Amino acid sequence: RGVHIEKGDVRVKKMARKAGSLIIFLVDASGSMALNRMNAAKGAAVSLLAEAYQSRDQICLIPFQGEYADVLLPPTKSIAMARKRLETMPCGGGSPLAHALQTACLTGLNAQKSGDVGKVVVVAITDGRANVPLCVSMGEEFDPDNDENSKEGKPSRAYLKEEVLACAKKMGSLQGFNLLCIDTENKFISTGLAKEIANAAQGKYHQITKADGGAIASVTANALSEIKAQ
Repeated sequence: RGVHIEKGDVRVKKMARKAGSLIIFLVDASGSMALNRMNAAKGAAVSLLAEAYQSRDQICLIPFQGEYADVLLPPTKSIAMARKRLETMPCGGGSPLAHALQTACLTGLNAQKSGDVGKVVVVAITDGRANVPLCVSMGEEFDPDNDENSKEGKPSRAYLKEEVLACAKKMGSLQGFNLLCIDTENKFISTGLAKEIANAAQGKYHQITKADGGAIASVTANALSEIKAQ
């Protein structure tokens, strides 16, 4: 006698991939403290990768200096790749912070599309100051007519600040994105800009005047644990 099977009798087991987190170090590589910040970020990246083996977390490093931000270390779980890519680190020049935030957003979104990444934690190591407008980073000339406070054809501080805060706000609106601002500026001369950026992205703010890899790794690991627990 034949066996009658209906559609409702069929069961398919789907294996779900557990998505890890992506930690993007966004490092201000401009100015006199650039090398200190970059070395600290490198130390933190390698330290977190060593701990992230079982958690499926990935690390990415994006320095910003000159006229634009550049992905120096694409999302990876490999300590060897991180060490190799971070052997030479660009330093000096302008501070294109708006482009850095935008680049971090695009990098994180692309990683989420792969299915391997759920939450994105952007660790911005900066004092919050910017002096390169987004249009210049995109290869266009700055139009002084767009900035009523422009002097000598250059963007005003207010214009640059507004642009950075708009990019931070956009990051804060993206699903699964979290911003952690680590302010390396001395608190006695701090402009408070890094804190404003963190607030605009609904993120967290920490001040670490003497930035080193251990301190940054510790703050990042604690923030990541809180985010995963949410």
